[in-house]
Amino acid sequence: MQLVVIGHGMVGHRLVEALRAKDVSGTWRIVVFGEEKRPAYDRVALSSYVDTWRSESLELAPLEGADIRLGETVVSVDRERRVVTSASGVEVSYDALVLATGSTPFVPPVPGRDLPGCHVYRTIDDLDAIRETVKSAHGSGRRAGMVLGGGLLGLEAANALRGMGISPHVVELAPRLMPIQVDEGGAGLLKRLVEKLDLTVHTGTSASSIERDGSRLIAKLANGVELDLDVVVFSAGIRPRTDLDLGLELGPRGGYAVDEGCRTSDPDVYAIGECAAIGGTVYGLVAPGYSMAEVVADRLLGGAAEFPGADLSTKLKLLGVDVASFGDAHATTEGALEVVVNNAVAGTYSKLVVSDDAKTLLGGILVGDAAQYAMLRPLVGKEVPAGLLEPGGNAELSLPADAQVCSCHAITKQTITDAICAGVCTDVPTIKACTKAGTGCGSCVPLLKQLLTECGVEQSKALCEHFDHSRAELFEIVRATRVTSFSALVEKHGRGRGCDICKPAVASILASLGNGHVLGGEQASLQDTNDKFLANMQRNGTYSVVPRIPGGEITPEKLIVIGEVARDFGLYTKITGGQRIDLFGATVDQLPQIWRRLVDAGFESGHAYGKALRTVKSCVGTTWCRYGVQDSVGLAIDLELRYRGLRSPHKLKSAVSGCARECAEARGKDFGVIATENGWNLYVGGNGGFTPRHADLIASDVDTETLIRYIDRFLMFYIRTADRLQRTSAWVEGMDGGLDHLRDVIINDSLGICAELEEAMAAHVGGYADEWRGVLEDPEKLARFQSFVNAPGTPDPTISFREERGQKVPVQLGIPEVAR
Repeated sequence: MQLVVIGHGMVGHRLVEALRAKDVSGTWRIVVFGEEKRPAYDRVALSSYVDTWRSESLELAPLEGADIRLGETVVSVDRERRVVTSASGVEVSYDALVLATGSTPFVPPVPGRDLPGCHVYRTIDDLDAIRETVKSAHGSGRRAGMVLGGGLLGLEAANALRGMGISPHVVELAPRLMPIQVDEGGAGLLKRLVEKLDLTVHTGTSASSIERDGSRLIAKLANGVELDLDVVVFSAGIRPRTDLDLGLELGPRGGYAVDEGCRTSDPDVYAIGECAAIGGTVYGLVAPGYSMAEVVADRLLGGAAEFPGADLSTKLKLLGVDVASFGDAHATTEGALEVVVNNAVAGTYSKLVVSDDAKTLLGGILVGDAAQYAMLRPLVGKEVPAGLLEPGGNAELSLPADAQVCSCHAITKQTITDAICAGVCTDVPTIKACTKAGTGCGSCVPLLKQLLTECGVEQSKALCEHFDHSRAELFEIVRATRVTSFSALVEKHGRGRGCDICKPAVASILASLGNGHVLGGEQASLQDTNDKFLANMQRNGTYSVVPRIPGGEITPEKLIVIGEVARDFGLYTKITGGQRIDLFGATVDQLPQIWRRLVDAGFESGHAYGKALRTVKSCVGTTWCRYGVQDSVGLAIDLELRYRGLRSPHKLKSAVSGCARECAEARGKDFGVIATENGWNLYVGGNGGFTPRHADLIASDVDTETLIRYIDRFLMFYIRTADRLQRTSAWVEGMDGGLDHLRDVIINDSLGICAELEEAMAAHVGGYADEWRGVLEDPEKLARFQSFVNAPGTPDPTISFREERGQKVPVQLGIPEVAR
């Protein structure tokens, strides 16, 4: 049988995922029509697109086992023949049809709403169009925008404009911001907090007209205020998209009317998401849409699932301000009581709504600090925990088994704890993979960690069997006791002789604290294979040599030297994605000879072999690019020379982009910098590899001196507190308090250690020495670089090459040529 899905948004995507997971016998063949030319993406995180302008960062997981037709708009449906027709004339028959067409932005009938420079905020294409308007306005020197709508989407749009260098005016018809989610008290604090972030808020009014005045837009508000603008964005709500003339029954406020099984008035047609009116209500949140998708997937396979109702709870960070709303937030239940704490000094507002006997939690609102949201939301409808309503509210919150922990995927506490107790899930990543909890909006992730502890899963902090301490604790022990050798450390604070886990970890700690050359004395025996030879071992037993090329900038003379070295030693050459040149195929005895040639030409080790800073990639910035707004090359060189040789728990990569076009891909790095017209934006905690993660914005529009100070603190704090082989991405995600805590530590100096971190970095910068040169100047270290101790200079007979594309490439050990 054939299922046709019209709409390839988040809800349509979820339907296909759910059906494929349940339909083990392959009953349904699935055809999906997507109007946009790009695959389904996370529309909830749309504003983050402004940080990278790369749509891939928002894309959802690719769908398997479905015929996805992108850029194909369905223009008609013949329900009698059960055939859909696309704009290109393609006809596809169906046995069941699912409408997942979503919604369209509501644009109030304001005169001038169609003028150039006026946009809606709904899709990636919309944001691209807004950006083009903003770019064309940059020559005027005055950048202001208006967002019509002060709800959730309106504030997201305002945040997107801020990311483009626009000072937004937010105009909301209601007397307060976010009138659906937040009450008057919470909205008052929200307004005060966001106005500190270069926003101007106009509530209780609307736009009466928009006019063109040369290159400017003039918006007149109903209260008599006139705004001189570069761009206008309408984000005043949505309307269900029902533009297909299907003859189906509609809901009282729009949307295809559906029953509890999400079936329309035609039994072969279903509707889900924002285009569906279930019980007369259209839901504009993704979680109810996901629930509808699960229901339809079950119904298509003969089940009898019904829509379980909608959890309208929301938690988000708008313009850096935490806002959460859950349950009966506005106390509409008869007899409901409200407990409010409004701390204007701390910038927090919290309200709990309880039943008339104060025994049942009905809902609440949190503004400024939403840390307790993850525990409070699942308790809606449950007994109020003892002590929760007392001053301070320091109750020990414990969830009942049937509490819904993850509202995005309707996952209960019982489901998660069962998986943990069965031994299937031992940490947060395995909980996500097994149950899908935490893979939606992510607000329940802190609770997942708590459930692991509640189930008795002890997260061992021991580095290995030889040390009961974590890497961070060992770092502090070494720093405090001034231990300079592994043997002394294991004797005093560990046991045994060590292993291939603790030895390299301790070696890294000693190197981070400036304990001399990595091949000096006992330290040489601690290193892993690559660090022992200051080069990366390749698959055929040879090594690669990677000289440092800061910022990717290189003179013709140095380029010639690299070419001559490669030619004379017969090395394979490759320009890497990190703007360096790799020289492959060197034997151990050749390494010092190659280094000598390179060092004499002014090169030094690029540390491609070490758990250290690898490279700071850059675009050409203002040096050559007409779009550049800052000198990205100069900054990249300064950063790479500052942090070169910095040993850390894992490798470090960085990049500097000269404008928001992001050509250096800075948000895919452990720390990345993107230029703005007012300075630099700093991003931290990104990386590629097996679990790619985009970095998070931690500071905006800072000057160069401040930027470097923040990076110094970030790197030193990471080196001191991260676990062994823990990338910055996992370190930030696993940190209690996450990015907010990290920001407090390295920007607000909440722990009072920033001066110490800066001093530690200054010591590293002042004590840097090239590791290649250190070997060349020490006969004892040089003696290590021989293929055979008793026959120096004798080539290794196990190493062989073949020619490919004009260069020699290795023949893999143990694999005959004919078998490859």
